[in-house]
Amino acid sequence: MKQTLKIWILVAAMVLGGAIPPQLIGDNGITTQWCAQAKSKKKSKKKAQKKKTKKNKSNKANKFSFYSVASQSNLTSKTPQQRGNALLAVGIPKGVSNEVINYKAIRVNFNPALRIPNCVAYELTATMVDMCDAPDHESRKNFNYAKDPSVSSCPENWEYRNSGYSRGHMAPAMDMRWNRTTMAQCFYMTNMCPQDTKLNNDHWRALEEKVHRWAKRDKRLMVYTGPIVGKNPTMIGKDKQNIAVPDAFFKVVYAPEQGRAIAFIYDNRPCPGGISKYAVTVAEVERRTGLTFSSTIPKNQCNISDW
Repeated sequence: MKQTLKIWILVAAMVLGGAIPPQLIGDNGITTQWCAQAKSKKKSKKKAQKKKTKKNKSNKANKFSFYSVASQSNLTSKTPQQRGNALLAVGIPKGVSNEVINYKAIRVNFNPALRIPNCVAYELTATMVDMCDAPDHESRKNFNYAKDPSVSSCPENWEYRNSGYSRGHMAPAMDMRWNRTTMAQCFYMTNMCPQDTKLNNDHWRALEEKVHRWAKRDKRLMVYTGPIVGKNPTMIGKDKQNIAVPDAFFKVVYAPEQGRAIAFIYDNRPCPGGISKYAVTVAEVERRTGLTFSSTIPKNQCNISDW
């Protein structure tokens, strides 16, 4: 009796709510069937809601890994294919030891005799900068300096120890943290020079940060960095003392879309003052190093206000 009463109360509520057509009220069998269907629908709705909630939680938990996947999918369409980029070519003086190494994002002209690069060139785009600055960018603390096993004359990490010099990146890590491979390769010792520690940590880094911001503004930059080595350089190295210490460092920056170029030269020592103090023409870098850059790069511009 109580069960029947409960059923009729439920039926009445469902009729008022429009869930059961009134004409079916008189048939107890059909009414019972409708009650069962209503309960089934209610249970299915709860199950679907539970599944949706679980999916939302999963998406929230994987927010950063999704960003990473999305970033990786952009690599082929929005980041440069450096092997086919003619602007990366740098002319090396005749008689200077040189081995060209094409990494994923940088081209290293490595000097096997001095065991440092002659020049490191790479393209830096606004898309790459956005990825470098995203919350899920590759963290520097996860990478170590390492010998490139494919380059026999590449120094070992430990060869710089107690030398009084830092392992100075030519292509900086802040421009390479958009991808795990590019980050690992920029920590190869083929990309390093013995650099004054204060210069490395202060004013040279300030220049690198400027270039990073300029790439975001100008959408695309070509960057060339390397050492200026004297005739009788100081040598370091744990055993053989065969790693040359540069007298100075250069950086050439070219904005192809804007047709602007500028260069900088810093002595390998603490260099106080703003970057304008160290601005020179690309022609001056070519004169000091013997390197030759693309003829499309303006060679005589040196106006820091344009940057």
